[in-house]
Amino acid sequence: MPESPQQPIPSGRDDLYRDPQPPAAFRFDASVAAVFPDMISRSVPGYRFNLELVAAIARRHVQAHSRVYDLGCSLGAMTLSIRSALAGMDAPPAGVELIGVDNSQAMLERARAQLAAFHSPYRTDLVCADLAEVLPERASMVVLAYTLQFVEPARRDAVIARLYDGLLPDGVLVLAEKVNEPEPEPGAEALMTELHHDFKRANGYSELEIAGKRQALENVLLTETVTNHEDRLRQAGFDEVVMLSRHYGFCLWLARRCKKTTDQTD
Repeated sequence: MPESPQQPIPSGRDDLYRDPQPPAAFRFDASVAAVFPDMISRSVPGYRFNLELVAAIARRHVQAHSRVYDLGCSLGAMTLSIRSALAGMDAPPAGVELIGVDNSQAMLERARAQLAAFHSPYRTDLVCADLAEVLPERASMVVLAYTLQFVEPARRDAVIARLYDGLLPDGVLVLAEKVNEPEPEPGAEALMTELHHDFKRANGYSELEIAGKRQALENVLLTETVTNHEDRLRQAGFDEVVMLSRHYGFCLWLARRCKKTTDQTD
């Protein structure tokens, strides 16, 4: 049966960038954790859609007696969406373990409270660690949602390669990222930025807040192009790389590892 909440975890409204003073560099600290659900839903186009999409992917790809990793799990929304989707299936996969990883203790504290508010038949562990050092094991699904963009670019190839190695045959990686446009298309980049700002304005952010958040994220959130991401996934060994959604400059890919292992190939 689908999970039912005992009591919702309250979240505040994001007004962190109303101060006209220059903001500090963005950090996933206690102040961000307290407003994160509001922040991400009002800042990331397609976020709610992608939560449902990840649940649909889980129903199709999570294997019995395997692990599901949510890397950069923040408050556990993706973990909760996957867990609820699996529990609600006619024949839920048995023996699945879910592991959420984040390097912010403040985020994990609220994630624990959020997940504990929902009954689930699935074991769920939350770990405070640098996702770049995580070594998945027996994984049929790994989610890396809006997280790789906060990893130093020089470390990203190794991260994706490590995740590929930790997947079971036919396992999948879900990658969601903000992207930029290649150099020859500066007009497209400006259009995506303006449309994104329009999205924020429509969700109640002021010009001061939009500018403050953008300044706080400079040199913290480092985007790449669609080609950068897709080339990296294929170089790591993924046989199928499919972009399943794009909302302005925010993309989500499904990358699948081939059923055959190296030892099985001729």
